[in-house]
Amino acid sequence: MKYASEDQEGPEVEQTAGPAASAHEQTERRGTGAAPAPAPHDEQQGTRNRVARSILDHGPSTAAELALRLELTQAAVRRHLDALAAEGVVEPREKRVYGARGRGRPAKAFALTDCGRDAFDQAYDQLASDALRWIAQSAGGGEKGEAAVAAFARARLAVQAEGYRKAVESADPEARTEALAKALTADGYAATARSAPNPQLGEQLCQHHCPVAHVAEQYPQLCEAETEVFSRLLGTHVQRLATIAHGDGVCTTFIPKAGAGKAAHSTARTTKTTTASASTAGRNPA
Repeated sequence: MKYASEDQEGPEVEQTAGPAASAHEQTERRGTGAAPAPAPHDEQQGTRNRVARSILDHGPSTAAELALRLELTQAAVRRHLDALAAEGVVEPREKRVYGARGRGRPAKAFALTDCGRDAFDQAYDQLASDALRWIAQSAGGGEKGEAAVAAFARARLAVQAEGYRKAVESADPEARTEALAKALTADGYAATARSAPNPQLGEQLCQHHCPVAHVAEQYPQLCEAETEVFSRLLGTHVQRLATIAHGDGVCTTFIPKAGAGKAAHSTARTTKTTTASASTAGRNPA
């Protein structure tokens, strides 16, 4: 059955409230004519999530179609669509019409943006794990498989590093760790640079988020390749002290100051032992 509202905007259709509706949703559904009282934030967000989920399940939808599915008034749906559009979750598109177009202004259909789709589970971690497993098995498994995954990780990070190189090389030598941290943050790693426990010996690059942490739990080659890239970008040997993939709260990399020599690496080993002890407290050993 095709509704006239799919092709043109008509009078708002107000639905009766269902038994599970909240008090605010009942007001939105009844359409009393009076402006409803503002709903609590969580309640409004819950309704917006339902609107976004309906678009995910049914594809681009008009306000009228969403109102019928969710048993809300079109006015209420439009308010939620406006909020979702402001957040970058949905975007309006012209409704595609098959056959003769009805009279009146064409209705807009709302579709999820890439950002909106990312808010829903998409199993990217499982896809990445399956792909790396296939690479390892295709190479023959065992050491050959591990080497193939490592080669893939290095190639992937080499491409990613090109985006960081300009930022690092344009910074003063003493500010290069900070420049790398800012470049990583722009890529979603929430990175910061800070002094090591002994500032005379070096700095620590801390990544508070890792987009590939779940995959790196199975394939540590991803972390190892990243460490190698940091070393090349900063022009010095660096040492990974902790990783989110191994259960630590933060990925921490020690970067020695030029000329710090063996003392810096000794301090890094001590810090690594302390960090590992603290991060594994309360967890079963692997």
